[in-house]
Amino acid sequence: MKKWTTLAALMALPAGAAMATVPYGSMPPGFDRPPVRSVPIAGVYNKYWYNYRTDILEAEKELKSDLGRATDRQDRWDAWDEWATEVVDADKDYTKVMRKKGYPVGRVSIEG
Repeated sequence: MKKWTTLAALMALPAGAAMATVPYGSMPPGFDRPPVRSVPIAGVYNKYWYNYRTDILEAEKELKSDLGRATDRQDRWDAWDEWATEVVDADKDYTKVMRKKGYPVGRVSIEG
């Protein structure tokens, strides 16, 4: 599916309805889940944000498909690993372009 077609579909749905349901409960023990952005950088809703969301939705769809075909623990681990790689790549691409556009892209983390 082309990104702009997916974008049009995303914009036609309420915010929560466009989210694929990721089966986080089936994540392997000890798996380090990468963060998925729920809001755009600097609150800017632009084509780069929608491209990022489309990439995330595609990764989630592929994860669900891969998990459905998994026959053993290694298959499930590989599916999650591929999903994590795609999520990290999507975030890198998104932050790179937003940085070039001059938006602050840092994340705040609080350590106890």
